Amino acid sequence: MHIIVCIKQVPDSAQIRVHPVTNTIMRQGVPTIINPYDLFALEAALSLRDIVGGEVTVLTMGPPMAEDALRKALTYGADRAVLLTDRFFAGSDTLATSFALSQAICKIAEAFGPPDMVFTGKQTIDGDTAQVGPGIAKRLGLLQLTYVAKIASLNLDAHEITVERRAEGGMQMLKTKFPCLITMLEGTNEIRRGSLDDALRAARSQIVKWSAADAGIEDLSKCGLRGSPTVVKRVFAPASRAVKAVQIDTADKLLRDLADELIAAIFARRPALEHELAFEGA
Repeated sequence: MHIIVCIKQVPDSAQIRVHPVTNTIMRQGVPTIINPYDLFALEAALSLRDIVGGEVTVLTMGPPMAEDALRKALTYGADRAVLLTDRFFAGSDTLATSFALSQAICKIAEAFGPPDMVFTGKQTIDGDTAQVGPGIAKRLGLLQLTYVAKIASLNLDAHEITVERRAEGGMQMLKTKFPCLITMLEGTNEIRRGSLDDALRAARSQIVKWSAADAGIEDLSKCGLRGSPTVVKRVFAPASRAVKAVQIDTADKLLRDLADELIAAIFARRPALEHELAFEGA
């Protein structure tokens, strides 16, 4: 079995700052990490490989520094890493990104064998669109299972996979044939700690680096800014609130008294709300 996992190197959201004048993200000095959701996808792929055998290829698109994320993925146990890097990809939105990655997946299929499954995280923490995974599936004609919480079973003989998918109001049990694309939810598994052997192998491994031409991408108008119909107009940090929170002392008070005090405090801050509620109840 051959599984491809698409990952992305993103800025650590806990340390992102916004420039006070230009309102743009300040990336200088901000460490980068593997998109956390992608780690759950990687672990799901590695777990399947450990059970049924095969190979896991990790793919990312980004600048040369994205090689660090790929080496990290190799330390977890991935077999191969491919970096899609070219100046033509700069400024790509989700449409252009899904195009470039789908083309790279076709190239991987030619070079290392067609994939049975493609895994991605449900979304990235820097974009939060959850569009790239489904976009890849659409371009490649793959069946897609999104927001998957658990891989329930895998039947190699029937080429079927059964998953639990989180949906509004509960869980869905879905079965489909592969090849397919799966986007994994957070908290669906426990990320393994890479072994010393994998860490040493990752340090020695040769990352496969492809330009747009190497990946067989001929129509560059679909890449980068030229292939991106969406543009970020402005990035800004929310203004801090001037009103301080009110703390209610709960010591030696009954729940009914606390509830009355809380309601009174809310109405004191928002007098119109009391009038609206009284009008609705009339």
